[in-house]
Amino acid sequence: MAHQADVSIGTVSKYLNTPLRVAPDTKKRIAKAIRDLGYVRNEAARQLRAGASTTLAFVALELNNPFFGDVAEAMERRAAEYGLYLFIVSSNGDPEREGRYIEMFVQQRVYGVILASGMTRERELDTLSTRRIPTVLVDAYGPSDRFSSTSVNDFLGAERAVTHLIEQGCRTIAFVGGEIQIHQITERLRGARAAVAAHSGVALEVLPTSERSVQAGLTVGRQLLSRPRTLWPDGVFAANDSLAMGVMQAISSGSDVRIPEDIAVVGYDDIDFASTAAVPLSTVRRPREVFGRSAVDLVKDQAESSQALPVRSIVIQPELIVRASSKRI
Repeated sequence: MAHQADVSIGTVSKYLNTPLRVAPDTKKRIAKAIRDLGYVRNEAARQLRAGASTTLAFVALELNNPFFGDVAEAMERRAAEYGLYLFIVSSNGDPEREGRYIEMFVQQRVYGVILASGMTRERELDTLSTRRIPTVLVDAYGPSDRFSSTSVNDFLGAERAVTHLIEQGCRTIAFVGGEIQIHQITERLRGARAAVAAHSGVALEVLPTSERSVQAGLTVGRQLLSRPRTLWPDGVFAANDSLAMGVMQAISSGSDVRIPEDIAVVGYDDIDFASTAAVPLSTVRRPREVFGRSAVDLVKDQAESSQALPVRSIVIQPELIVRASSKRI
């Protein structure tokens, strides 16, 4: 390439790494040589030699949930401001799958790792800590206090949601959740139980699901409506908005079942579709933009500090958004 552009190897290196130090005419010759030769830069090799990466890895719990897609978009915008590239994967609730991703990130010597799966195991956290890879937990509390985190108070969010249903007159409430072992789901169930325990004459039924999708909510909703009417719940709190929308779809397809008069529904996340559903969905809002920006900022602070920084935990308070799906009074 240097020969093709009639410049030294050192000048080519400057063009690739510090282009502002290269004269405009020289840049044009090198750029033309790159096009003519079909040169593609080996970024992985360059980063390995330099000992620095521009790849920031994000492990989401699931990508079919619009909430995580919105968080990823916020992260990507923030990362771009810092000259970083966001690499997005999903654990899909599988610790083994997440472990393989983390092993790959360690081998690639990524700039940092953001974990939002809620299922990260201690051994993976040990590996990230030992290799000194800047790591931040998002919307999840790990089994260790060694890592900075940004999260929402899921216990409080769920407690507010179920208290709202009780205040609307609900006395038999179904908690429709995903895999109960996921930390976020556990906290929401704990909050729901606390709300029920604080009010006499209220019962809570727990209905776990194998996934957290609209289809899973639709299946649960149909199962509920297949019962004798006397055994229907009069309120549903779903662990995310996708499940809630599936439940509402099942209810709406019933011949004479009304939302919220017969069954009131509250979801969690406040995804974009929540406010525009046929029956606008009451939900607990989690600030997606704040999650994304703050997580990237925490990683950057760690990566660029010459010394170990104290662990920082940013806990965001949830907001109950009341809409037509639950408002009876």
